[in-house]
Amino acid sequence: MVDLDIEPVLAALEQRFDETVEELIALSKIPSVSAAGFDPAAVARSADHVADLLSRTGFEAVEVLRVGDAHPYVFAQWQHAPGAPTAIIYAHHDVQPPGRIEHWETPPFEPSVREDGRLYGRGVVDDKAGLLLHVAAVRAWLETHGRLPINVKLIVEGEEEIGSGHLTEFLRTYRERLQADVVVLSDTANLATGIPSLTTSLRGLVAIDVTVRALDHPLHSGMWGGPLPDAATALTRILARLVDADGAIAIPGIYDDVPELGSAESARLASLPFDAAAFRSDAGLVGSARFAGEPERSAYERLWTRPSLALTALEGMPLATAANQLMAQARARIGIRIAPGQDALRVRDLAVAFLETDPPWGLEVHTEVETAVPGWRTEPEGPAFDAARRALQAGFACEPVSIGCGGSIPFVGPFVEVLAGAPALLLGLEDPPCNAHGENESLNLQDFRKAARASAHLLAELRGIPQRG
Repeated sequence: MVDLDIEPVLAALEQRFDETVEELIALSKIPSVSAAGFDPAAVARSADHVADLLSRTGFEAVEVLRVGDAHPYVFAQWQHAPGAPTAIIYAHHDVQPPGRIEHWETPPFEPSVREDGRLYGRGVVDDKAGLLLHVAAVRAWLETHGRLPINVKLIVEGEEEIGSGHLTEFLRTYRERLQADVVVLSDTANLATGIPSLTTSLRGLVAIDVTVRALDHPLHSGMWGGPLPDAATALTRILARLVDADGAIAIPGIYDDVPELGSAESARLASLPFDAAAFRSDAGLVGSARFAGEPERSAYERLWTRPSLALTALEGMPLATAANQLMAQARARIGIRIAPGQDALRVRDLAVAFLETDPPWGLEVHTEVETAVPGWRTEPEGPAFDAARRALQAGFACEPVSIGCGGSIPFVGPFVEVLAGAPALLLGLEDPPCNAHGENESLNLQDFRKAARASAHLLAELRGIPQRG
């Protein structure tokens, strides 16, 4: 196939950019929250909206697909580049719950552009923009040249925000339809606003619920307090054991299987800029606070390549309804982000044993493991990664960087397993101020524009990668 000129493509992207933003707004108005307790019909409506958008863009074989009782997926493809590689692009159309409505400056499902050049609304950056940037690039290629440089398949998931529980089954069910030479996973972050980034590692997650039981019913704290312990006090003593004075995890042996970084990865981390003041400001850290964790490790190591522990839920008695009582039962959820390469089941067993051993005053302690999933790591070398770096450089007019991610993205593992051998390019649009999953989630519109340009370049650059099989 003769090389196609990309300049008309970029011009078409720019000409339609405002329309692309309006399409993003229209999709983000649909409250496609996949979590339990929210209307599943909204997620189905979102899938139908996505399917219609893809059909109008020029994709073919557009289908809304379901596996079991999962929220709907959308599949589409364009397969008219004989002899060219095939890329499979992933995004998701479901979103997080809105959270505390009173903390939103504008309604979460009425997206609005503010004077700071950002679009605010639930799902605008996580991950509906991750879909629209590729839609815009494909449309620009088809409008200007009538074809794409490569073959493209697209999967848009409907349950990523609740753990992608059916994704492995979906990928296995449609394995033959989904074969590809490279995977583009469009749901990660950039190091900073304006700095394009390839994510090369993810932490895993072990989540454990712990329940402490002292009594079969609450008791008057004045009449019974003293000789009788209460569950909440016991739970806080157990939780206090989990970390040391620096905030590093104190569970014996938990660091024993954390892989040390190789020289190439260490060099990449060392080359990244880090502005401590900006980091504190973006996080909203109180002025008196100092950083936690292993003090001998850099901030990026602590974020991306070392385990961390957080108390993500704590239940006893709500303050508003508190009485002078000894609590009969108290519960907490502990989340341990594990390093890429750590054994999730080993960490699970260590944490459970630590929580259950030697309970204060002999009280009953029960644990239930909610999640135990490993991390992921890839070495960003080879033609696909080179193509991605060239595309990001061209789209952002800025040299891209390779970064890790402290979060646990559930869809990466299933893709790597089912499409074994295909390089995985993790690209995204989140930046430190975007507040994904929080109130006032937002998208930097200039980065959205640049990412769409990078996607257009990526379609051309990937033409040179080898085909599998």
